[in-house]
Amino acid sequence: MKKILIAVDDTKGSKTAFEVACKLCSSIHPETTILVYVEKFEGRSLITETLGDSEITTLRDVLHGTEYQEAHDKKAQTILSYYKKVMEDKGIGKIKNIVKKGHPVDEILKSAKEEGADMIVIGSRGKRASHLFMGSVSREVANSATVPVLIVR
Repeated sequence: MKKILIAVDDTKGSKTAFEVACKLCSSIHPETTILVYVEKFEGRSLITETLGDSEITTLRDVLHGTEYQEAHDKKAQTILSYYKKVMEDKGIGKIKNIVKKGHPVDEILKSAKEEGADMIVIGSRGKRASHLFMGSVSREVANSATVPVLIVR
């Protein structure tokens, strides 16, 4: 396995998935580890569950260049920097950070394809209200990916 993509954010599920991914990377020594953070419209779950992708895209466009967007960008870089440092401290080789904006499932799958990932590691639950089952993002990634997906609970 040459490339492992790890989907990260600031949730407990993501942190647990990251810890498992670090153990995996320490064992199999992939050529490249790709950390992907997907910026998505943050708000109350009802808002994100009610609005469609086009409405969220419009909101994101309106917020572009504002303090809100700058705070989002800073948050993404802080999270990725933290995870990258932990991996470097564990002696895990080449690490690539990627920030994407959009629907998490689409962006994770697109990143996996663009980077030639051999495996995707993702947490089983995020912040959305639909996580009551397995986690809608992890479930959709697993159902749509063309490479193995490790869902960490």
